Amino acid sequence: MGQGTLVVKCGGSAMDALPDGFFADLAALSRSGMAPVVVHGGGPAISALLARLGIAPAFVNGLRVTDEATLEVVEMVLAGAINKQLVRRIWRAGGRALGLSGSDGALLVAEPIPGPLGRVATVKRVNADLIRQVLALGYIPVIAPVGMDEAGQAYNINADTAAGAVARALAAERVVLVTDVPGIWVDDGGARRVLDVLDADEAEALIAQGVITGGMIPKVRAALDALDAAEEVRIVDGREPGVLQRVAAGEAVGTRIVRQTQAAPAGKGGAGRGAV
Repeated sequence: MGQGTLVVKCGGSAMDALPDGFFADLAALSRSGMAPVVVHGGGPAISALLARLGIAPAFVNGLRVTDEATLEVVEMVLAGAINKQLVRRIWRAGGRALGLSGSDGALLVAEPIPGPLGRVATVKRVNADLIRQVLALGYIPVIAPVGMDEAGQAYNINADTAAGAVARALAAERVVLVTDVPGIWVDDGGARRVLDVLDADEAEALIAQGVITGGMIPKVRAALDALDAAEEVRIVDGREPGVLQRVAAGEAVGTRIVRQTQAAPAGKGGAGRGAV
C-alpha cells in the first residue's frame, strides 16, 4: 500500500470546522500511494437531532447512553447524513471516497458493553479484507461506527474505539485522531499547555487525577489500544493547515501517544516532557 496505512478519525465536534484543505490533504495522500482510511463520529449532530425529537441525551464516562430510540437517530445521522457529507467533501477535493457503515459487509462486528449504556458496543472483529479491497480499488473508505453483533442487532460504537480497532486490524502505520483542539491540554503552573508526548502510564494517571475527562477519555484509551499495531498515534487539530501532510511527513504536531517515554532529564519531570 505505498507508504502505508493511515487511519484518520474525524471527531464530530470538529467536523463542521474542517477546512477544504483537510480533504485535499486526504485526496493527495491517497494519490501519493498512501492508504488513508477515515472513521468518523457525529456526536453534536446526534445530540441536536435528539433535542429536536425531545429525547434527552445522557453520557457515562464520555460514552452515549443508547436506547432503541437513540439508536435510530445515531444510525440515521452517522450512516446517513454525516457519512455522505464526508464522501462528498472528499470528492469535491479531488479524491475518491466510498461511504460504509460498520454493518455493511459485517465491517464492524459488535461486542455489547454490559451495564447502563444500552445499545453500545466495543468491536469484536473487523472485516479488514473488505477495507483492503476498497483501498485496492483506489477509494478512501469512510466508515460510520454503527456495527452489528453476530445476530444482526445494531449497536452504537464510539468512533475513537472503532478507529483503534480498524487500525489494529489493518496494522496501520499511523493513526490520527482529528479534533477541534491542538492536543491534550494540562495545567502547568497555572498556564495551559499542550502535551508534546504522552505514554500509557502518564495517560492513566491524568485520567485518575481528573485532568483528562469526558470525551477525551475514550479518545486517549483508543489511542493507547491502537499502539498495539500503529507506530504512532497523534491527537491533532484538523483546522491546522496541512496537518495530515505534516503527520505523514513525521513532523511534530499535536500530542503524540506512545507506549513509553524515555526518562525525562533530572528536574524536568512531568507528563509529556520526556523525549521519544
